[in-house]
Amino acid sequence: METMRSELAAALPQWNLSEHATLTFLSHSENTTFLAEDPFSGQRLVLRVQRIGYHAPAEIVSELSWITALIADDVIATPRPLADRDGLLLCSVQLNGSMRQVVAFEYMSGYEPDQSGSLPSWFVKLGMLTAQLHRHSRSWTRPPAFQRKTWDFDAMLGTRPLWGDWRAALGLGNAERQLLQRVADSLADRISTYGQQSERFGLVHADLRLANLLVDGERLGIIDFDDCGFSWFFYDFAAAVSFMEHESVVAELQEAWLQGYRTVASVSKDDEAMLPVFVMLRRILLTAWISSHSDTETARRLGTDHTHDTVAMGERFLRGF
Repeated sequence: METMRSELAAALPQWNLSEHATLTFLSHSENTTFLAEDPFSGQRLVLRVQRIGYHAPAEIVSELSWITALIADDVIATPRPLADRDGLLLCSVQLNGSMRQVVAFEYMSGYEPDQSGSLPSWFVKLGMLTAQLHRHSRSWTRPPAFQRKTWDFDAMLGTRPLWGDWRAALGLGNAERQLLQRVADSLADRISTYGQQSERFGLVHADLRLANLLVDGERLGIIDFDDCGFSWFFYDFAAAVSFMEHESVVAELQEAWLQGYRTVASVSKDDEAMLPVFVMLRRILLTAWISSHSDTETARRLGTDHTHDTVAMGERFLRGF
């Protein structure tokens, strides 16, 4: 990581930062991010080094085009993508012996909402903002070359899993694997019945978890559109409760989120009934992600405990349905 940081620091003039600018590691998840600060100009920006082999350049450019449109249409507060000195939003930089794709964003102030008593109030706002995102998604004319991944059942738990096979989850025994297979089969049936009609399935953020929200005063900013793609609109709620799906607070957060969403758009009974289905779907998907991204701090911290809690969730899910 230090080699990547030092080599990227040497490339900071590409974004018109001075030789005195510093670069600080922020996080490593799907991608690796750094904070650049220039003491002379006062400029601060976040550099995102793309994970090798995950997104094609056209997919990254498409993500940035939606972000740019959301900012232009004043839909949400989100960091603006920044071009380099050559006018490029997607840049190539030699790091660790290979060419890496790098994107720069404006720095956005704030902190992740904590899981305290105030979280439901933030979920009211998040529900409202999510509905605004969905409204924009439905009405926005995408560029002809727009390309993003499709997050359907097969891409999550089926035949072409983008985040790995959930059956390889850490600490998953044979009996537990069989139980989760029954859960996955039930999810597939429910999702097939719900369908992928255009009013239910479209371009979504797909990763509105707490780590991608920034609170500053009354403002709730949204960051990290790296997983945005085509999926069920109400899957966005499931992503919002990532890593806490098994906790009792989720029911209260769901009510708060729906309250906020309904101030902007309607929610049918069928949509609302699918929320627990999408939460279970997301939970198993994240169990696969932890196994396939074992180099991340999140995976190391959650480990097999996440798998065991997923199995317990699956048991409750089968009893409920």
